[in-house]
Amino acid sequence: MRAVHRRDILAPLLFGVLLLVLWWQLTRGGTNIPTYLLPTPGSVVGRLVDMLIDGEIWPYLWVTLGEALGGCVLGSLVALPLAVVIHRSRWASAAFQPFLGATQAIPAIALAPLLVLWIGYGLVAVVTLCALMVFFPILISTVVGLRHVDGDVINAARIDGASSVGMLWHVEAPLALPSVLAGLRNGFTLSVTGAVVGEMVMGGRGLGMVLTVQRDSVDTAGMFASIIILCVVASSVYTLIQTWERRSMIIDSLRTSTS
Repeated sequence: MRAVHRRDILAPLLFGVLLLVLWWQLTRGGTNIPTYLLPTPGSVVGRLVDMLIDGEIWPYLWVTLGEALGGCVLGSLVALPLAVVIHRSRWASAAFQPFLGATQAIPAIALAPLLVLWIGYGLVAVVTLCALMVFFPILISTVVGLRHVDGDVINAARIDGASSVGMLWHVEAPLALPSVLAGLRNGFTLSVTGAVVGEMVMGGRGLGMVLTVQRDSVDTAGMFASIIILCVVASSVYTLIQTWERRSMIIDSLRTSTS
């Protein structure tokens, strides 16, 4: 376990250093790349520090995170019960399964113009777009997790007289939790993307608006800094959920071995 943790830390750090060195080499004076196309690492770091110290970016960041979180919650409230229905009912599984495959081929961003017509501009439309983006990853991961619950554990619970609701709450849901968290982990990352793109297309007061203003003013260093902030926030949430997922997998393995 100790070697694995060391590798997990060193590998991304080394890769990040490699990218920074490559970036620095590309922006050296001899390459003739204009700074409005690719700013230097120093200018991006300086712009990032100014944005964080001045506090100008924080209100917009909270708006974007609120939209992403709201989309995750809304998408989960629909996806999780539907996953249980698909898992429990063969008719529901047969009815929904073909459409799930077809709808995944449709980019959620392409739905933004329709959402503008149906809902309008602003917060509700952006949250709805985020919910659509997280819905399918959460739904599919949950269905897969429920279907891969150990049959022996389910049979033992049935012998003990567990009801359908009790089976779901005490047996299936805990054992499927790692898969549910995997869907949430991927879904939240997509939700942040949906919030930013939704603000650009449907209006908003978050980082999508900031990026639009920076683009119009050719503030490339500012755009890089805003994107870095988004990446750090999304990666932090991704890592937290992944840690929770790993712990739940350990607990599930211990529960299965003792049952």
